[in-house]
Amino acid sequence: MTTDALFDRLKHPNPNLRDRAMIELVENCDETTIPRLIEILDDSDTTYRRAAVKTLGVIGVDTVPFLVALMATSDNVTVRGSAVKAMAQVILNYPELTFPAAGLACLTASMSDQNPVVSIAAVMALGEMGPPAFEILVAELNTTDNIALQVTLVNTLGSLGDRRAEAILIAAKDDENRDQYVRELATSALSRLDTTINYKEMRAGRGN
Repeated sequence: MTTDALFDRLKHPNPNLRDRAMIELVENCDETTIPRLIEILDDSDTTYRRAAVKTLGVIGVDTVPFLVALMATSDNVTVRGSAVKAMAQVILNYPELTFPAAGLACLTASMSDQNPVVSIAAVMALGEMGPPAFEILVAELNTTDNIALQVTLVNTLGSLGDRRAEAILIAAKDDENRDQYVRELATSALSRLDTTINYKEMRAGRGN
């Protein structure tokens, strides 16, 4: 199948066929593949756009410079949100690799984006990174006035499985200057954090 046919297949309603096309594109990736996938992030076809995001994530860290450049130049919220989601896919697919510093800086800055599609996606991407992003997430929680972002940050910290989050969530729960809903979520996040840590420790014990 030609490269053009594989790109067309990314629009197919059958997810299995889309996944096969994605795998073939990744396996035969050349200097044109990433730029073409980047262009799709502006496409009105949601299926096509999501397939491009997924494919960029499977290609891996080589896509990050392109995505960072896109974030620096695009005012289109759909494009920016898709770029952040593609970086999240890279993190998810390659947890053993160090995420590029430029990408980390981009995600950090994107948490302050005025559009929640971008800012919340950035928090979730950093959440996929786990403990290495802990201090970045905490710094944002302690400085942002955006209630929706605080909600996402609290929930993300509760899911990290990092014991350092306990003190942060307790402080958020007890902070009378915080929104009451955020404080309530911090309480439930503490419980979830404890469950996540216990599960990780149990699995680690079985591995030993």
